[in-house]
Amino acid sequence: MSTSAVRVRPSLGRARWIAAIVVFIVLAVIPLLLNDLTFFVQTVLAAVVVTGLSLFMGYAGQVSLGQSAFVAVGGLTVAALTVNLGLPPLLTLVLAPILGAAVAALIGWPLLRLRGHYLAFGTLAVLLIIQTVMATVPFLGGGIGIFGIPPLSIGPIVFSGQLPYAYLALAALAGAMAVAHNLVNSRFGRGIRALAGSESAAASSGVPVLRSKVVVFAVAGAFAGLAGGIGAFFTPFVSQDTYPPFTSFGYVIMAMVGGLGTLWGGVVGAVVLSLWLQLLSTLASLPGLPPTAGPILQYAGYGVVLVVFLLLLPRGIVPSVGDAVDRWATRRRLPPIPADEQEEERVDAR
Repeated sequence: MSTSAVRVRPSLGRARWIAAIVVFIVLAVIPLLLNDLTFFVQTVLAAVVVTGLSLFMGYAGQVSLGQSAFVAVGGLTVAALTVNLGLPPLLTLVLAPILGAAVAALIGWPLLRLRGHYLAFGTLAVLLIIQTVMATVPFLGGGIGIFGIPPLSIGPIVFSGQLPYAYLALAALAGAMAVAHNLVNSRFGRGIRALAGSESAAASSGVPVLRSKVVVFAVAGAFAGLAGGIGAFFTPFVSQDTYPPFTSFGYVIMAMVGGLGTLWGGVVGAVVLSLWLQLLSTLASLPGLPPTAGPILQYAGYGVVLVVFLLLLPRGIVPSVGDAVDRWATRRRLPPIPADEQEEERVDAR
């Protein structure tokens, strides 16, 4: 009777950390090479939002179509408190993720008792309610919007131009990913991963289902609020039209394209979909095309991405690429099983 060899799957943890550092170094160099950083900042802030959404949808197994609601909370915190109340800009930026998390927790406690498409439509309703409030309450813009948001300042340092906001957005993304990494790999993270499989099984194992969902929803709301606060300083203008429902749908598509339940899925999905939409916008601006070509190509672009990825890469880019790299590394590092051992293993299996 032969003893089968124990083959250990190679660890790629160190390689992944090196890859993450390289990615952030590249992202830190890109702003120095661009004249207009609007697209860059918007893409990085979208990645911050989608990182939280991926936690909520991928790890906790929930659905949200209204993540722009918490982006709006962050933007309104900065705009209303600086312009209407004259609070220091840095203080309002600190309050933006706090209020984003607080609003998410407040509405999440009753809302997260819903499941499936009921929860999805409920989160979308929250966004529509916030838009209606912004359109009617003068303190929040009253349908006109809030103009003249002062630049962010930290002591004597005033953020002038686009470059400081690009690095602030990158810092926010790095912080969001660090929080998400620690959360997922904690004891609480193991509990929320159980929710995606079966809430009943998770509850029977001692996981507080509703409280866990509310906490993850609040973390996602904090990420969105932080992105909204930075975006308000960068613009500097907010109104109900700044946070359309279509943007929330885009966040969901970004999370799906990058890969739900992965830390890098939000970043990859935001970059890929943003580049795709930017390409379609460039094509729509070509001479000879009608003014309606832009919106038409944008809607068509979302549809094409959904169909292609649902058919070819249903798990998203990051999980698919990760599996391919793991298989390649396994073949490279593990010696082939001799033919006689293969035959003995088949006999043992029978």
